[in-house]
Amino acid sequence: MVFAEAKGAGLKNMNNLFFIALTFCLLATAACAQPAKTPSQTASQATATATPAPKMVPDPNKYALIISGVGGEEEYSKLFAKWSADLKSALTDKLAFAPENVSLLSESNEASKATAAEIRKTFTALRSNCKPENLVFIFFIGHGSYDGKDAKFNLVGPDLNATEYGTMIKALPAKQVVVINMTSASGEFIKPLSVPGHITITATRSGQETNATHFGEYFIKALTSKDADADQNQRLSVLEVFNYTTAQLERFYKEQNRLVTEHALLDDNGDGKGSEKPGEADGGMSKNTYFDSLLYQLAGGDAELQKVYADRIRLENEVEQLKARKAQMKPEEYENELEKLLLQLAEINEKIKAKQK
Repeated sequence: MVFAEAKGAGLKNMNNLFFIALTFCLLATAACAQPAKTPSQTASQATATATPAPKMVPDPNKYALIISGVGGEEEYSKLFAKWSADLKSALTDKLAFAPENVSLLSESNEASKATAAEIRKTFTALRSNCKPENLVFIFFIGHGSYDGKDAKFNLVGPDLNATEYGTMIKALPAKQVVVINMTSASGEFIKPLSVPGHITITATRSGQETNATHFGEYFIKALTSKDADADQNQRLSVLEVFNYTTAQLERFYKEQNRLVTEHALLDDNGDGKGSEKPGEADGGMSKNTYFDSLLYQLAGGDAELQKVYADRIRLENEVEQLKARKAQMKPEEYENELEKLLLQLAEINEKIKAKQK
C-alpha cells in the first residue's frame, strides 16, 4: 500500500494502518494452517523421507448422486463406467465428499442398477437423509434423447423424462442443489429443473444436439486440475469448473477441426433459460458454490470455527474489492474503510488463534 501523499491527520492514519497491517500479517501467519510446506521447510527437509499429505476430513454436509446410464455399445459402456469411477474418486479422494454420502447407480452395478425404480428409491432415501443446509450434487452420465416433447435419460429398462427428474429434485429439502447433465440432448433439462437456489448445467443447449458428448471427459478432469482454479484461491467453484470445461471443449473441436456438436449451458438464476457464457444473467450463484470443502478442512470439522473462517474469507474479499476501487476514492475515505476491515480481520485471526490452541 502507498500512502506517501498523506499529510497531517492523514499521516496519523497512515501510521495506524501500518501497525494494523503488520499486526494482521503476523496474526494471519500464526493462525493459518497452510496445506503445503513453505519453501524453507521443503529445502530443510529435502533429504528426509517424504510424508504423505494429511487425509482430508470428510464433509458430512455434502451429498452426491451419480447416475450412469446405458451405453448401448460396448465402447460407450466402458467409457461411462470409467467416467463414473473417475468422478466418484475425485469427489471422495480430492474434494472431501464422505464416501457414505456418494451414491452410484450404473448399468453394470447389480446392487444399484440404473433403473427407474432404483432411481426413485435413491431419491426417496436422499430426501430423508439430507437437510436444508446441505449441498446436493446430481450427475448424469450417458446418453439422452428428445422426441420434440419429452427429454429423457437412457436407463436400464423404461426411461424417466426431465419433468419426472425435476419433480424428484425439487422435492429434496436441501436449499442448494447442483445438477450436471453430461448427456446428449440434455439442454431440454434446463427448464424443467430450473428453480431459484438450484444450479443446472447441461452438455448441450437443446434437444437437437443428439451426438454423443465429450463434456463429461473434460468436466471430470477439471475437478482434479489445478488449472481449473482460475483465481488460484485453492477453491473450486461450479462456475470455474464450467468455464474450464467449455474452454477445453472449444480447444478440442478446434484442434480436431470438427464441427462443434455440443454447446453447454449453465442456469443458476431460476429463469429456465441457461447461458453459454455466464455473465450478467447467470453465474452469480455458481461463482460462490464450491465442490471443495476448504472451510471445513481449515476448521477440522468444527462448525463454529468454520463460520469464523468464512467471515475471514468474506472480509479478505472485501479488502480486495476495496483495493480495486481505490483509484475512484478519496485517500482519507479509502484509508478509513481499509482500517475498519483490517481491524475486523485482526479480531477474527485472534479468534482463530485462540480456538486452535
